[in-house]
Amino acid sequence: MGSTLWDAYCALNLQMPYGPVSAKVNNKVEGLHYRFYNDKDVEFLDVTSPSGMRTYTRSLFFVLVKAVRDLFPGCYLRIDTPVARGYYCDLRIGRALEENDVTAIWRRMKEIVAADIPFRRIQCPTEDAIEMFRQAGMTSKVKLLESSGSIYTHYYRLDDTVDYFYGSLLTSTGGLKVFDVMKYYDGLLLRIPSRKNPERLEEMVHQEKMLEIFREHHHWQEIVGLSTVGDFNRACQEGHATDLINVAEALQEKKIVQIADEIQSRRNLKLILIAGPSSSGKTTFSKRLSIQLMANGMKPYPVSLDDYFVDREQTPKDEHGEYDFESIYALDLPFFNSQLKALLAGEEVELPRYNFQKGVREMSGKRLRLADNMILILEGIHGLNPELTAQIEDQYKYRIYVSAMTTILLDAHNYIPTTDNRLLRRIIRDYKYRGCSALETIHRWPSVRAGEDKWIFPYQEQADAMFNSALLFELAVIRNQALPLLEQVPENVPEYSEAYRLRKFLRYFVPMSDNEIPPTSLLREFVGGSSFQY
Repeated sequence: MGSTLWDAYCALNLQMPYGPVSAKVNNKVEGLHYRFYNDKDVEFLDVTSPSGMRTYTRSLFFVLVKAVRDLFPGCYLRIDTPVARGYYCDLRIGRALEENDVTAIWRRMKEIVAADIPFRRIQCPTEDAIEMFRQAGMTSKVKLLESSGSIYTHYYRLDDTVDYFYGSLLTSTGGLKVFDVMKYYDGLLLRIPSRKNPERLEEMVHQEKMLEIFREHHHWQEIVGLSTVGDFNRACQEGHATDLINVAEALQEKKIVQIADEIQSRRNLKLILIAGPSSSGKTTFSKRLSIQLMANGMKPYPVSLDDYFVDREQTPKDEHGEYDFESIYALDLPFFNSQLKALLAGEEVELPRYNFQKGVREMSGKRLRLADNMILILEGIHGLNPELTAQIEDQYKYRIYVSAMTTILLDAHNYIPTTDNRLLRRIIRDYKYRGCSALETIHRWPSVRAGEDKWIFPYQEQADAMFNSALLFELAVIRNQALPLLEQVPENVPEYSEAYRLRKFLRYFVPMSDNEIPPTSLLREFVGGSSFQY
């Protein structure tokens, strides 16, 4: 009685190749510091699980924070962008960051890990934690905790360094064997282990365009003083919610106008390819882009990739023997390319229509010839894959990558995963329009993510333009609709841990009504009330 999860792991003599980093206790993820006083169902997690990797990564963040403070007292460090399969960190030390500075940080982190210093979790009245962080000059944490409304909170101590993290940490630094830190543009890149092979670092992928989108948004947020959830909550409490909505919507519209103007300036363009992961708002984006193209005197014509599926019995199968409709080879690529080539040559074609009941492609009777001012808009997960339009010259194509890249941070050391934003959007949309519960959506999410990793993310840097569909205020609006759905997930199912985590995370946001969100907003695709037909 009163033993920790780590005590239990040792006493049971369990053998986990990569050791436990956290555990599900009655389907809630807890750190190994957790003490239990009666019977519990416990499932130990290692870094190959998403929750385990989050615990490892947060612990690594704290070691980085301590190393930087030890070496550069009074500096500014913000962990702000998941990019290049690591984390870009904005470090300001009063001068340009040099390679030897980064080497010194890496060495100090190694020393902290080798010392196997315990991470101590301390619970206290929230007012005491706020005063402690205020004296330490950690204003983003002060603002977050001030707006939380909690009587008690917790924080972590690592030797003489204190910090706040919204999830569990390891029991000590000794478990953080695999990591690296390197100079990346004008900041740092913190590299983490691979989930598939935790003894090795995650393979680095260059994502310059993705980083630029994040930096552009962070720069704007710094100017208006809205970098963190604490800043946002305070602005809402001071009566600025309407301004936040109007400015965020105006920024998105401005970006859409810029993309439309660039498309108009390229005289040869005849095909716009729009791709992005699940719940990124591709459909609404394509409709709003079409409006701006029409305002520029162009005539956009939507093409549905679904109509180019091969007949069902020819559909490739996955490793489980099921039809793999997400595979690019579920499409009739030769036929699709032949129709595009004919259209670009000025010929008339008869467009197909896919009969999903029979599982066969039929001809629709609808004929199309491209006029001078006409441009085809194709939206789908394979839009950026070169194989989709392999027979079409690049001069005719303009590629756009759309995703919800959440740029607001919980605080300077707690970023918000972009996948959480998309999952919450999908939970609401699936419930409203597809009759699916939050449990079903959460259950399917890993397979959705696996499809994205295979068919979308490898091609995102090939885009001519990137569009961030996340809105600064949206998680405060999503909170109202998502919480009741997440609360319906029963405690006795594995999906409960994810539902509980999302509920806990959403409660950091001051709730915001959707009354003043315009009917053309990208968020309307998910929360309802859109003026577009889907």
